[in-house]
Amino acid sequence: MKRMSVKKLLHTRLRVNDIARSVRFYEQALGLTASRTHTSPRGAQLVFLKTPNSDEEIELCQMPPGATPVQVQPDLMHLAFEVEDLTAFAAELKKKGFELSDGPTTTGSGSLIAFIDAPEGYEVELIQSKK
Repeated sequence: MKRMSVKKLLHTRLRVNDIARSVRFYEQALGLTASRTHTSPRGAQLVFLKTPNSDEEIELCQMPPGATPVQVQPDLMHLAFEVEDLTAFAAELKKKGFELSDGPTTTGSGSLIAFIDAPEGYEVELIQSKK
């Protein structure tokens, strides 16, 4: 009997309160690009963000007016992105007005990690692999 499995990860959805603010963060801080936008059948505003060197996208979703606001619990989830040089990346973030919320920290495996907080409190992990 053939075992069924998914083919690949397509996207991850993050609910946000202010989609324009969130798009600006992901584009300006991380260099992601909006690939498409539309309104869902339920009236939610959707923006899909392309990530460099990856087929997977991030879907930002702002529900219609009157929906319960998003409140992200600490350590609920995070997105992780690889960077070439974490020190240089953090310096560039600072020039753009963004601050690391934690790190840089060297892991047991020798990688260097740091975090930056996205709107609504989603954590974004930045990882420089061991050289």
